[in-house]
Amino acid sequence: MCSSQELSLRNLLITISYDGSKFHGWQIQHNALTVQEVFQKALYSILNDKPDIKACSRTDSGVHAEMFCISTKISHPIPCIRLKAALNSHLPESVVVLDVKEVNDDFHARYNAKGKRYIYKVLNRCERDPFYTGRALHYRYDIDVELLNKASKSFIGTHDFTSFCTLDKREKGDFIRTIYDFNVKKTGDIVEFTVEGNGFLYNMVRIMVGTLLAINEGKIKPDAIPGIINAEARDMAGPTAPPQGLYLNKVFY
Repeated sequence: MCSSQELSLRNLLITISYDGSKFHGWQIQHNALTVQEVFQKALYSILNDKPDIKACSRTDSGVHAEMFCISTKISHPIPCIRLKAALNSHLPESVVVLDVKEVNDDFHARYNAKGKRYIYKVLNRCERDPFYTGRALHYRYDIDVELLNKASKSFIGTHDFTSFCTLDKREKGDFIRTIYDFNVKKTGDIVEFTVEGNGFLYNMVRIMVGTLLAINEGKIKPDAIPGIINAEARDMAGPTAPPQGLYLNKVFY
């Protein structure tokens, strides 16, 4: 429980949700608006302090989050329910705080995460839909959901996912990740690619989706994914799907 009388350092877990189409990703940049920037400004306006914040992940420009977790230690006695309301009054409409609660002193939003679920949304019809602009990939070709759902199962398991990673300075060392589940389903005009794993490399989900769409178009064979994984070569996989369809859906603790 949060106490307005407690003046010692408190470790808070803050859960937010945001429309990434308004931002250039989570992490602060010098020349572009990010979610971290608006969140830190809102927090400062309430606490008159700039506590260090730890994020569960980093999302790229245009990527959304239905559940994004932040941990931070503060000495301010403001109760959690009041901090939630205050943050929501200072944040833009594209960002909302869903929950604020006290956690153990050693809790870390990133390192204590046991896994994540991502959903990639595709608007699968000929016509554009203005209500999905910036929130789903518009894809005109018919999607063979049964074919792609079957192919996606090859991602499940513990593998070196070098072939499904954009290599840059943020990716060093271990490229082994475990995928718990992957499925593809269609509801109306929306096709959702849902993947759960213990962790994800830079652009990993978007490259997985791009590879499945390449299979849909006949550019990659349906049974090729195991070989692409074993090749450990980015050029063997499909293209990186655009960011607007990607949602961080859930973080598991």
